[in-house]
Order: sequence, then C-alpha cells, then structure tokens
Amino acid sequence: MKYPIGIQNFGEIRRDGYAYVDKTALMYKMVSEGKYYFLSRPRRFGKSLFLSTLEAYFSGEKELFDGLAVSQLETEWEQHPIMHLDLNTEKYDSVEALENMLNDFLARQEQIFGKSETERSPGLRFQGVIRRAFEQTGIRVVILVDEYDKPLLQAIGNEPLQTEYRNTLKAFYGALKSCDRYIRFAFLTGVTKFGKVSVFSDLNNLEDISFLPQYSTVCGISEDELHECFDDGVMALAKANGMTRE
Repeated sequence: MKYPIGIQNFGEIRRDGYAYVDKTALMYKMVSEGKYYFLSRPRRFGKSLFLSTLEAYFSGEKELFDGLAVSQLETEWEQHPIMHLDLNTEKYDSVEALENMLNDFLARQEQIFGKSETERSPGLRFQGVIRRAFEQTGIRVVILVDEYDKPLLQAIGNEPLQTEYRNTLKAFYGALKSCDRYIRFAFLTGVTKFGKVSVFSDLNNLEDISFLPQYSTVCGISEDELHECFDDGVMALAKANGMTRE
C-alpha cells in the first residue's frame, strides 16, 4: 500500500494508486442536500484534499471515482464551471498582498469568461465572472475557497491591516449572495469559525458543518477507518517496533 503523505490532489491519489479513505458518500450527501457550506478544521487536516475531491466531482471526472461510494449514487456527472481560490500561498503583510492574490485569481477567470471595464473592485469583478460563466455555459457555477481566513490570521496584531482585509473580503464574498441564481454549490474552508468574523455577515445561508455529527469524519481519519483501511499497516508498524497492535 502506498500512503499519500503530503499529497492533496484527489486525481493524483487515484491515478497513481495511493491509499484513499472514501469520503464520497458524505460528499454526495452534502451536494444533494445543500448549497453553501463552511468547514473549519486545523491545518494539515485534509481540507484541501476534500476541496480537490469536490473539484474532480463537479468536473465530471467519473473515472476517478470508480469503486467509490459516489459511483453508485451519481448518475449524471455534469461538468460545471469551477472557480477555485486558494489563499494559502501568499504572505499577507500588506494591503497589496491580498489585492494581488485576488487580482491573480480574477484575471485567470476573466481570461476564460471575459471581463468588463466597468468592473473594477474585486467584488464586482467576481460577480461579473460568475454571471458570465453561467451565461456562456448555461450551467451553474461551483465556488471553492481554501483557507478563506489566512489573510486575517496573518494580520493578527495589526488591527489597521486586519480591518482592511476584513472590508475587502466582506465585499468579495458578498458576490456569492448577489450571484445566488448562478451558483450551484459553494464550499469554503478555514481554521477559524466564520461567526467570529464579519466577512460572511451578508451570506446568511452559509451552513457551518464544522461541529455537525453527520459530517464529523468528512476530513481526517476516524478510528473505525483506521482499522478498516489500515489494519495491515498498523500490524506491520507494531511488529517493526516490538509493540502490540493496541
């Protein structure tokens, strides 16, 4: 068995034969029952891998899910326009840092779906690309945001900068509410609980699943999954270290 240490891409894990703990039944439940979700988990807890799984699913990559739970549940495999914003990669130490990150994300979307000269703020540009993506494809858009709170966390201790970030992100994420009719699904992750921050105050239909029992195993590995999927590895580890299985 190959363990995907540090690999956060679902397609790579599936194509290259790495071990994968099947979370797709929970994914399908989420997609079928709701539209806007927020998940808070510590870093290195599998949030990015789950977003990558959602991206593959909404891209219609049916072959990647062969043998997994969702292959028995999904019948349509419709391909959606997907906008995936990963806020992990920047060092947020200035107002320009966040502006540059959002500008890069929006410019890539505008290369695909076009732009309008009247859309100048990040929020207006985000609204514009979401609307045009739907108009050009006739299919509603999927929004995935990884580590929405990274800029705010890195600005802790710098209240003026954090206020700037909060105002920018509030307007940016407000585009989701304005474009509701064009959106099929939105999933946002972070380390902090969004209720502590005002950036989502306009998005009152965002469901926080961080502490819901039915989604407690959506990321990470539960004890049952450890025994079910990795028991041979546990035994090998025990033997190599002169320890019991327990």
